[in-house]
Amino acid sequence: METLSTGRVADTLARLFAEAELADRPLMERFAEVEIDDAFFAQQIALEQNDLRGVYHGYAENFLNVAPEYGRFLYQCARAGRATRIVEFGTSMGVSAIYLAAALRDMGGGQLVGSEIEPAKAERARANLASAGLAEFVDIRVGDARETLLDVGGPIDMVLLDGAFSLYLPILKLLEPHLTSGAVILAENAFDHGNDYLDYVRDPTHGYLSQPIPVSEGRGNEYSVFVR
Repeated sequence: METLSTGRVADTLARLFAEAELADRPLMERFAEVEIDDAFFAQQIALEQNDLRGVYHGYAENFLNVAPEYGRFLYQCARAGRATRIVEFGTSMGVSAIYLAAALRDMGGGQLVGSEIEPAKAERARANLASAGLAEFVDIRVGDARETLLDVGGPIDMVLLDGAFSLYLPILKLLEPHLTSGAVILAENAFDHGNDYLDYVRDPTHGYLSQPIPVSEGRGNEYSVFVR
C-alpha cells in the first residue's frame, strides 16, 4: 500500500508545493545570492541564540519545506525502518509531516510527534494534515522543542531535524536516550561550516554512523544511524 501518489495525500501535497512556491520565491532568491560559509553560519547561530522566537516569527508566512524528492526519501526511510514513532523538529506548514504520517498509516499506524515554535504555522500544519486525512497520526506541539519534546511517549525509530540550526545537537541529545538501535536521524540544512551537530554525529564514539547524502542538492542533507 502506498498513498503518496493518489487521493487526498497527493492532492494536498500538490496544493502545498504550489503555495510554497509563491510564498517562498522572494526569500529563496535572496538566499541564492548569499554565500553559505562559516561566517554566515556563525551569524545565523548568533541570531537564534539572541532571539529564537523572533527569528522564526519572521518566517511565519514562509513554508521553508522539504523538496518533493526529499519528502519521498522520508517516506522511504520510515517504511524501510518500519518506524512506529517518529519525532520531527520544525514542523512548519506540515509538508514533511504529511510524508511521514502517510508512511505510518500505510504500515498500519504509529505516531509522529512534531514540534513547531510558531503557533500560526502549527495551526496551518494541523489543517493541512487534516486535509490529507492524516490528522490522527500526528501530535503537533507548539513551543520551544527543548520543552515540547521532553516526553515523546516511548522509543523513537526515526528523527527529522529541520528547525533552528543552533538546536540540532541539543535536540538530538534530548532524544538520544529514547532512540532505538538502528534509528535513522535525518537533518536538513546541516551545513558543514563549524557545525557542532555534524562534529557529534560523525564521531563514531558517540554511537552514530553518519554521512552527507545528495538527495536535495545544496540543502545540507545528513543521514545518520544510531548504532548502539
